[in-house]
Amino acid sequence: MEGNRDEAEKCLRIARKALQDGDQDKALKFLNKAEKLYPSAEAKALIDAITKNGSAAGGPRQRPESGKPNQAKSTGPTENGAMPEKEKKTETAKAYTSDQLEGVQRIKKCKDYYEILGVSKEASDEDLKKAYRKLALKFHPDKNHAPGATEAFKAIGNAYAVLSNPVKRKDYDQYGESQSPGNYQHGGFEFHRNYEADITPEDLFNMFFGGGFPAGSAQTYSNGRARFTTHQSYHRTNRDNERADGGFSMFLQLLPIIVLILVSVLSQLMVSSPPYSLYYRAAVGHTVKRQTSNLKVVYFVSKDFEKEYTGVMVQKVEKSVEEDYITNLRNNCWKERQERNDYLYAAKVYRDDRLRKKAELMKMESCEKLAKLNDLYRGG
Repeated sequence: MEGNRDEAEKCLRIARKALQDGDQDKALKFLNKAEKLYPSAEAKALIDAITKNGSAAGGPRQRPESGKPNQAKSTGPTENGAMPEKEKKTETAKAYTSDQLEGVQRIKKCKDYYEILGVSKEASDEDLKKAYRKLALKFHPDKNHAPGATEAFKAIGNAYAVLSNPVKRKDYDQYGESQSPGNYQHGGFEFHRNYEADITPEDLFNMFFGGGFPAGSAQTYSNGRARFTTHQSYHRTNRDNERADGGFSMFLQLLPIIVLILVSVLSQLMVSSPPYSLYYRAAVGHTVKRQTSNLKVVYFVSKDFEKEYTGVMVQKVEKSVEEDYITNLRNNCWKERQERNDYLYAAKVYRDDRLRKKAELMKMESCEKLAKLNDLYRGG
C-alpha cells in the first residue's frame, strides 16, 4: 500500500505541473490515476474543480469568453477552404478499420477477465500468454487508433496480469465474478480495485516484446517519444536471423560435450548397481534396514548383504551411503532456497503480502538437516 502511495504522490506532482502549464487533460489523467492508486482529499478536490469549472483553482488556464473550453490553434479549414497540412497528418495517423472498432466494442462488453482474453477458466499459463500476445499486438496504441483502443489495451493487460498470478487468479475465481471488470464509464474501463494489476500495460507489453512494438512506420507519441520504426524492425529481423544461425553454431560447439555425457551415462548403465539404497526399494531387493556407524544415516540393503560384505568393505559402503546422503541434502536444500526466492520475487513484483508470508513460512527441512551435519563436523 505504501508503494501505491509513493506512485500516487508522483502522479499528483505531474498533475500540478500540468495545471501550471495549462494542460487540463493531462492533469485530469494523472489525478484520476493518483486517486486509483491512493485516494486523497487533494486529488479529489482538483478533479472536482477541473470537472465543474473547467480549470483548477488558481491555475493559469482560463476559459474563453464564449464559455467553451480552451482549444489549440484552429483545427478548421483555412480561408481558402483547405484543411491545414498538420491537421491532414493527424487525420491520416489516426485512421482505423471497422474490424478494429468492432474489436474494441467487444472488449467493452466483456463481463470478466476470461472473456476479455477469450479463454476458458481452465486455461493454462501458456494459453494465457498466447491470448495476451495476440490481443496486445492487435490493440496496442501504435497499431489500433479506434476510439477506446487504449482503454481496451489496458483492460487486456490488467486481465492477463491478474490471471497469470496464481494467488490473485484463485481469489478472483472465488470472489471476483460478482464484480464486473468491463464496465465502460466516462470513455474508459473501470476495474474493481481488488483485481487491478500491479504493473502498467506498457511495462507488461515491454516484458513480452522487448521494449518495442514489433512493426509499423515511424510516428510519434503525444508525449514526444518516437514509436517503433520500420528501420528498427528491419534490424530486429536481422538480429533474429543471426540468433537462429548462432543457435546452430552453439549446438555444434556443444556437440562434443553432449557426446561425453552420453558416453558417461552408458558407462554407468553398464556398471553394476550399488549394493544399497537410501530408500526402501523392493524392486531391487533392498528391503533390509541398516544405519551407518558414523552419521547414523539410514539405508537399505539386500538379505545377502552381510554374507557378501564384511569388515573394511562395509566401511566403504557406509562411506558411500553418507556421501550420497549429503549430496542429496545439498541438492534438496538448493531447490528449497530457489523455491523460497521465487516466492519472494513474485511477492515483490506483484506486491502480494500472502506470497511473502508463504515464503517466510516455508519449511527448509533439507537445509536444516545439512546445517546440523555441519555443526556436528565442527563439534567433532
